[in-house]
Amino acid sequence: MANIFVILPIVVLLVLVVALVVALVLRGRNARHGGHGREERRAKDPFDTTDQDALRGDPRTLTAGDIVEIRGTSYTVRGTLRLSEGGWRWSEHLLDDAKGTQVWLGVEEDPDLVLTLWTPLGPEETEPPSPGPGRIRFGEREFRSEESGSARFSSEATTGLNEHGSVRYHDYEASDGTMLGFESFDGADWEATLGEELTRYDVRIYPASA
Repeated sequence: MANIFVILPIVVLLVLVVALVVALVLRGRNARHGGHGREERRAKDPFDTTDQDALRGDPRTLTAGDIVEIRGTSYTVRGTLRLSEGGWRWSEHLLDDAKGTQVWLGVEEDPDLVLTLWTPLGPEETEPPSPGPGRIRFGEREFRSEESGSARFSSEATTGLNEHGSVRYHDYEASDGTMLGFESFDGADWEATLGEELTRYDVRIYPASA
C-alpha cells in the first residue's frame, strides 16, 4: 500500500505534464493556422482600399501615359502636379480624352482616399466672382468657403506649368456637394474649375506599363 501512495502522485504529475505539453502544441498549431485571424480583422484599417486597388488600379501611382476610365470615358494622363503644404501632400493629374477635352483628377488621402474630378470652365461660360468672401454665388448655386492656402508644386510631363513653383488655392462647396475651386499659379490670374467627388467605383486605371 505504501508503494501505491508513492507511485500515484508521480503518475498524476506525469499525466499533468503530458496534458500541458499537448495543450501547448495544439495552441501553437492553431496560432500558425489562423488562430490570430480575428485579431488581424479587428486591426484592419477601415479605410484600406487594397482590394479595390488590385481590381481597379491604384490612383496613387498614376503617371503620364496611364489610361484612366471615369464613368465609361477614357482619358490619358498628360502630366501630374505633386503638391505639398506643410506636411500635407496630394496630386493633381491632367487628363484628356480622344476629343481633346481636358480635366484634372485630384488624388489625396484624408485619411481615406479622396478622388475629385475638376472641370475647367470654358471660355463661353460666365466667370465666377473672385475668391475671398465666405460665400459666393455662381450660376444657380451658392458656394460656401471650405479651405484656402498656398502650396509648393513640382510638375511632371506635360502640365503647361514650370517644373517647380507655387500655387494659391481657395475651394468652395455648394449644398449639393458641387465644388468650385480657384488656383493661381506663380502669381498669375485665378483659374476656376468645377469639381465633384468620385467614388472608388467611378474610376478604373490601366497603367501604360501593363
